[in-house]
Amino acid sequence: MNTRIPVSQEQVISAFQFRHATNTFDTTKQISEEDFNYILEAGRLSPSSMGLEPWKFVVVQNPELRNKLKAVSPGAQRQLDTASHFVIILAQTDVRYDSEYLMDQLKHVKQLPEEVITFYSSALKDVQEVNGSLTDERFLYEWSAKQTYIALGNMMTAAALVGIDSCPMEGFDYAAVDRILEEEGLYQEGNLKVSVMAAFGYRSEEPARAKTRRTIDQIVTWS
Repeated sequence: MNTRIPVSQEQVISAFQFRHATNTFDTTKQISEEDFNYILEAGRLSPSSMGLEPWKFVVVQNPELRNKLKAVSPGAQRQLDTASHFVIILAQTDVRYDSEYLMDQLKHVKQLPEEVITFYSSALKDVQEVNGSLTDERFLYEWSAKQTYIALGNMMTAAALVGIDSCPMEGFDYAAVDRILEEEGLYQEGNLKVSVMAAFGYRSEEPARAKTRRTIDQIVTWS
């Protein structure tokens, strides 16, 4: 059955036109609990390779923790000061074909039968042997981090569809942020590393210039 979601193409494109990287948010406006739960749900329901969901979302609302992050996040200074909600997306690092995380995901989340779990694990082993993940653990982190950007993009689009602004950020000291989050007890589950940050709220002013992008002809090739 071809079920069409009741959102028009015009609404989606309008949301993309509306969204811009907001540096400073209006501190007098806060995102409602309902609206932010909707944004988080967009992240939770995002697709990931083999459905492994190798991410975790940390919502940083504590002013003291935000100040600690400011000291090691030069690219997020104004966002940490003004955003209604500030999210750090973490990437799972234990995503080997035989890891505890992967087995838990397949058995208890996806609830797959044993023969299917064996097939999934074997298929992932083949992929990880080819791409070098089994001999270089950083590849496992990078694979997971790439997945987190799918969730990030969906969260920002979901926000834009209801008039909420956002800004993704990579301008921070990764090792220092990991240390801070570990000290805060946010890595107790283990096998997590920071991937990307995102701020959400309402813009304090309109963009100084209109959105610019390359044309479709410049970026698309049909063959």
